[in-house]
Amino acid sequence: MRDAYIVSAVRTPGCRRGKGALAQTRPEELITQAIRSAVDKVNLDPSAVDDMMLGCAFPEAEQGINLGRIAVKMAGFPDSVAGATINRFCSAGLESIAISAMRVMCGFSEVTMAGGVESMSIVPMGGNLPRPHPEFAKTNPEMYISMGVTAENVAARYNVSREDQDLFAYHSHMKAVEAQKKGYFTEIISTQAKKYVEQSDGSINVEEFTQNFDDGVRIQTTVEGLAKLRPVFSSTGSVTAGNSSQTTDGAGASVIMSEESLKKYGLKPIAKLKGYVVAGCASDEMGVGPAVAVPKLLAKAGLKASDIGLWELNEAFASQCIYSAREIGIGDQKYWASDSPDKIININGGAIALGHPLGCTGSKLAATLLANMQRLGVRYGVESMCIGGGMGAAALFELCD
Repeated sequence: MRDAYIVSAVRTPGCRRGKGALAQTRPEELITQAIRSAVDKVNLDPSAVDDMMLGCAFPEAEQGINLGRIAVKMAGFPDSVAGATINRFCSAGLESIAISAMRVMCGFSEVTMAGGVESMSIVPMGGNLPRPHPEFAKTNPEMYISMGVTAENVAARYNVSREDQDLFAYHSHMKAVEAQKKGYFTEIISTQAKKYVEQSDGSINVEEFTQNFDDGVRIQTTVEGLAKLRPVFSSTGSVTAGNSSQTTDGAGASVIMSEESLKKYGLKPIAKLKGYVVAGCASDEMGVGPAVAVPKLLAKAGLKASDIGLWELNEAFASQCIYSAREIGIGDQKYWASDSPDKIININGGAIALGHPLGCTGSKLAATLLANMQRLGVRYGVESMCIGGGMGAAALFELCD
């Protein structure tokens, strides 16, 4: 089977739902900019692209009507470039990379694109008209319960303390603060955004501006401040807004191609996708997903956790990220603390500080991981996340020389 090479991976900033810089910018406009930037970054003619797979967790309303195809057309790609929208909730953006890469690996395509998008400001989490099956919901309510409740279940069942969750959250922000200060987010594209402002006469004025940083990072975060927050999913629980991921808007995209296409277009690859797995777990503790997916991935690749130089473990909640890291064998605080020289987990901060734009996250984390692998010369990187409904996904990337 052929190798699949990632030659470009970019993302928009991640900005807070409702109050953030991208809250009034439509999702089509976010993903269109990511797609266009991904090909422009390597001077690739869009006509070379065969297909675009777009991840989206709630593909309806502004994100509906097969946004994967709409986006490539809005980006100015020719009619010959196809597109589809896929959904595996929180790993939808990573699933898009896997599917696009597999098409190259098996010879179905030579040049593909993958991406993810979510406007949590415009399309609400859960969708506009959720309708659980009435009989199934009675016998299997855990399939529909709040993700926050599942995070509480993980904390309670696996002894993840409130103190550890708040400490983890604090370090997520501090790592993000340092990364912004040092300019490590090289994968972020300057993104054109809009704000609709009502005038004194009642008319609406459209203000356009450029956003080039994640706006949810809180430099003033302290462990003491986090400890004062009340739990939000259980009155006696430990999961708070401060140790949970931020609901966020954003998009990301990547270009994937065969070795023959690398030579044809004279491009230098960033990394190969070496493996991808998904694994199921109990729905009411969906946060343990990485703890079941990562061992499966490493076993297939013939690697150990110690072989992996960098990790992106999506911080849906501190409780599940801490537990998953412990089970994988990288749970020691030195691996995720902002002041540790040995940190390898979410070294630029995670979703607690940077946000979790659902269908975009898998694409977003891949862009961040690959940028850090390049910067530090790390051979192997793993991206993993938990998934609503009780699943985990994990991907292995190998840096190219």
